[in-house]
Amino acid sequence: MRIYKPDYYDRFRCLAGACPDSCCKDWSVQVDDASAAYYHSLPGPLGERLRQVLTEEDGGSFLSSSDGRCPMWRQDGLCRIQAELGEGALCKVCREFPRLTHDYGDFVELGLELSCPEAAKWILTAPRTQLEFHHVPGGRKPEYDEEAMALLLRTREEALSLLDDRRYCTGQVLALLLLYGCQVQGELDAGESQAFHREAALETAAEMARLGDMGELTGFFLQLELLTEQWRRRLLSPTPGPWQEGHRALARYFVQRYWLQAVSDYDLYSRVKLTIVSCLLVRHLGGPLIPTAQLFSKEIENNADNVDAILDAAYTAPAFRDDGLLGLLLEKDEQSRR
Repeated sequence: MRIYKPDYYDRFRCLAGACPDSCCKDWSVQVDDASAAYYHSLPGPLGERLRQVLTEEDGGSFLSSSDGRCPMWRQDGLCRIQAELGEGALCKVCREFPRLTHDYGDFVELGLELSCPEAAKWILTAPRTQLEFHHVPGGRKPEYDEEAMALLLRTREEALSLLDDRRYCTGQVLALLLLYGCQVQGELDAGESQAFHREAALETAAEMARLGDMGELTGFFLQLELLTEQWRRRLLSPTPGPWQEGHRALARYFVQRYWLQAVSDYDLYSRVKLTIVSCLLVRHLGGPLIPTAQLFSKEIENNADNVDAILDAAYTAPAFRDDGLLGLLLEKDEQSRR
């Protein structure tokens, strides 16, 4: 089986007690069945405490408390379970976070989640490199449409190449990405490949663009489930800034993570719009890029209902209209041309 991962994947280390946010904060931790059974069987004070705080919701087990912290969190920022029993005793979610695994059967792609502060630093500051390749025994026959996957693999490389094209400012390359995603969606639907001419596409984008409304887009996100009061305040009081190099890295992260997922439902364009509106919103919120992007991911990407709401709205919500998004991306603001 082929395994692909970014070169910084194995260099990532949890900051533990030094983390400025912590994955133990704000979320309820879902506990897998095997870990829940183990926790229920533990003797002593730790076992007694775990049995007190394990709750059953919607057929699953969760560790949650009313103060916004995992009940196993200690004042030094460390996990009581890991401190007393070792890393192997952690439930599956805690062992793996923020590591991502996309298993396609005959190959696997590994990555890091943007919602972790330390992972966000790697994702948004590391130069773009090819995914490292490793071969390990195992794997299984893929269940995906092989022609669709071949198309998505090829076009994802083109999309990443487009994001690295220094002839265009960030807003322009994102506008081109939007039109390229639309073209690839047509190829997925009709099975006919065609060349993408960037200069001609940029002219088309300029012709299509109309005045966009960031307030409308921000309002859409305010209607989603909000995890923290901090996020609500940021949405209500944005401090827009210029495009930065990190915004291209943010777009690369979304393309790398979501592009191939279209093999499951043949809907690439909604995922491209997820990329575009995420970059627009993170820029609009302003402030230091890394913590802003990390907070965005914590609120949106780690909530499957929020991601689904964006994908569902990609074709119908007024805030997601192509011409309005192009208008926001191609605004005549010299400060944004970076």
